[in-house]
Amino acid sequence: MSHTPHELAEEFPDHVQAISTLKSTDAHFAKLSDAYHEINRAIHRAETKVEPTDDFHFAEMRKERLRLKDEIASLLTQT
Repeated sequence: MSHTPHELAEEFPDHVQAISTLKSTDAHFAKLSDAYHEINRAIHRAETKVEPTDDFHFAEMRKERLRLKDEIASLLTQT
C-alpha cells in the first residue's frame, strides 16, 4: 500500500499542459478532475490513518478513483 498521493500530474506526466488547459476550458473535465482530487485525498487520509475507514469503503473509494482516472485518461487521449 502506497502512502503517496496519486496526483493527476504524476499519473499523466506527458499530459500536464493538456490537463491544465482542459481544466480551464472544459467544464466536464474540470468536474472530473475535482472529483478525482477529492477522492484521491480521501484515500490518502485513509491510508495514513488520518481518517480511518473500513475495508469495504476503502475498496469502493479506490474503485471510484480508478473509474475517474480511466475517464480522464480517455479524454486526454482524445486531445
